Amino acid sequence: MKNNKTREVPLPRKKRIALVAHDARKNDLLEWVKFNQGTLSGHILFGTGTTGLLIAEKTGLPIHRFKSGPLGGDQQVGAKIAEGEIDFLIFFWDPLEPQPHDPDIKALLRLAVLYNIPTASNRSTADFLISSPFMDQPYSKIEPDYLSRLQEIAAVDD
Repeated sequence: MKNNKTREVPLPRKKRIALVAHDARKNDLLEWVKFNQGTLSGHILFGTGTTGLLIAEKTGLPIHRFKSGPLGGDQQVGAKIAEGEIDFLIFFWDPLEPQPHDPDIKALLRLAVLYNIPTASNRSTADFLISSPFMDQPYSKIEPDYLSRLQEIAAVDD
């Protein structure tokens, strides 16, 4: 299914998973991580500030920590997605509480969609994703080839 508009990007068996949660959702994410600790221990985990610290302290799982979300952690996660260094995003966000860094959150979610990475924003979706047969095996995701698309648009404009 390869053409000039898409490309296949291999995801390894051992996924690089970002775990992010707003304050009101941190306990929900922690409970989910504890329930799925066995599966998650076979992957490489990343987290923003307090969320990453909480997960590491309460589960003993190794987790690479970024800055707190409002201090740039969401943007750091987004940059790693754009660089192909994060394969999976679990982001339990609070839909009832406005966040001072809402533009960063929107940018992070935009990048997750742009680079076609599996993303869960609530426990039900996270449960479905982590129980997928693709979770523990290599997988080739189809990613739009935006560079080719932008070059075609530029050629038409000339």
